[in-house]
Formats: sequence, structure tokens, C-alpha cells
Amino acid sequence: MRTLLIIFATSALLSAKPSVLPVVDQAEARKAFEYLNQIRKQPMAYYQKLKFSPNQVVPRPALIWNDTLARAAERKAMDMARRNYTAHVDPDGLGMNHFVDQAGYKLDPWWLRTPAANNFESIAWGQATGVATIEWLIIDPGVESKGHRKHLLGIGEWNASLVDVGIGFVYADAKANYQTYTCVLIAKHK
Repeated sequence: MRTLLIIFATSALLSAKPSVLPVVDQAEARKAFEYLNQIRKQPMAYYQKLKFSPNQVVPRPALIWNDTLARAAERKAMDMARRNYTAHVDPDGLGMNHFVDQAGYKLDPWWLRTPAANNFESIAWGQATGVATIEWLIIDPGVESKGHRKHLLGIGEWNASLVDVGIGFVYADAKANYQTYTCVLIAKHK
């Protein structure tokens, strides 16, 4: 009887459908995290490749991985993949401050006054890997203010004050506009 039960259970597992896209890839998110911290630690080793002035960036402390932020980032990347959009504010008019707070990473109430507020998010789409995503966000093509670069590298007083990070990297299905969607959250509690 025990053998029959094991055979049945094994057969059921083998016949289960594989995961369907979109799907979160936590390994790519971790690679992105490690690479970002390498760049923050030694920006002079990357300034030519990532096209920023060596006078613009100073070494910063390593960011601390935060599981709550990672879950919120995964949720945002998954939402973009499922609903096929690329924006800091979702189609319902909500920004990441709302979702970060709802995930349990408590923010100052001031940051929650506006439903569309976003003080902590950088997003990317279409990059093949987590490392490529970090590079693309730091180069920040087409963004005149270089806001993603400033966010990731801690440029300016506000960005330098942010200490925790969570990254969501998602492979999308064939119906989406892009193969991947990524959300990088770098934040601090109130």
C-alpha cells in the first residue's frame, strides 16, 4: 500500500503543469542587488562603462536587502507584466509609497498623503538580466534628470539617506510588450 501511494504521489507531481509566465526570478533580483552594491562601493571602477562623471558619484555604504521591500517590488514587476504597462503609477492611480506601506514597510504618513506618490522606486523593462537592468537604470537613457541613476547610486542628500533595498525581476509571457519587468525599491522607514 505504501509503495502504491508513493508511486501515485510521484506520478501526480510529474504530471503537474510547469509554471506559466509571468514568473518572478529571485536569483536575478539577487544578482542585481549584489552588482548594485559593487558599483556603490567602487563607483570609479564603473564610471566609464556606465557613462557617469567620476566627479558625480562617491562611494556609498552597501544597501541592506529587505524582504518586505522585495515582496513589494516583485508585486509591482508582476503587475506591470500582467497588465502590460510601464509606469511608476499603476493603472488604478496608486504609486509605490502606497504598496510599500501596505506590504508592512511602514512609512512616514507624510509620504502617504497622495495615492500616486513614489519616493522609492526605479523601474525597468526589456532587460535580459538583473545586471543588465542595473546598468540600464544607471545609464538612464532618455531620462534628462538621471533620476534612476541618482536613486540607485545614492546621489544627493535624499537618495544618500535611503538604506534598504528590495528588487523584483519578472519574466513576462508572450502577450506582454517586454520580455522582463523590474522594480527596484530603495527606501527607509519613517
